[in-house]
Amino acid sequence: MSPAKKRSPAAEILVQNLWWNNPIFIQVLGICSTLAVTNNLTNTAIMTIGVSLTTAFSSMSISAMNKLIPNKVRMIVQVLVISFYVIIIDIVLRAYLPDISRSLGPYVGLIITNCIIMGRAEGFARSNPPLLSFWDGLTSGFGYMAVLMLIAVVREILGFGSLFGIPVLTSLMGEAFTPWTIMIMAPSAFFLVALVIWGAKTMQENMKIAAKASQGGAK
Repeated sequence: MSPAKKRSPAAEILVQNLWWNNPIFIQVLGICSTLAVTNNLTNTAIMTIGVSLTTAFSSMSISAMNKLIPNKVRMIVQVLVISFYVIIIDIVLRAYLPDISRSLGPYVGLIITNCIIMGRAEGFARSNPPLLSFWDGLTSGFGYMAVLMLIAVVREILGFGSLFGIPVLTSLMGEAFTPWTIMIMAPSAFFLVALVIWGAKTMQENMKIAAKASQGGAK
């Protein structure tokens, strides 16, 4: 939980999903995507935008339909709703960004299996109004995006010497730059996720300690 502060519901959801209850370094959901796309910033950006939009619209739709869905089949209906939005995103990518669509391959379809989407549907959308559920889904996606983009920056710049495909280190250092082959390989993603989790949790604990100390001093 975050240090106590008075915020509007929308602001509290934003803070929770970006930091205090981030889907990657707190809930540890959706981390398989780090293997799939995070050695390339462009692919990571498109993938995470797709997850964010799918989570937002799925949560809104499930919230709006909640009273109409029998409890026994709710998870089947949720998967169908999520699949509907993933198919739309896949069609849009194929139509307008065919190169990226081919590069991502089957991973766009696998957005359906991302635990963050089902987690927000079950944990938030079923008991909250549609617009707030949309905001929760969108900000959960943003929290997911922020972590994966950070990892992608490190992997691409050290693995290829570029950012968004634009040479950076290779232009600055020329032949002196030696690509880190490990950064292109899948295991590096999990090492970086572990470092992000460790760093974020350490910062959160320090913030909680500082908040308690300030509250004690105020008394």
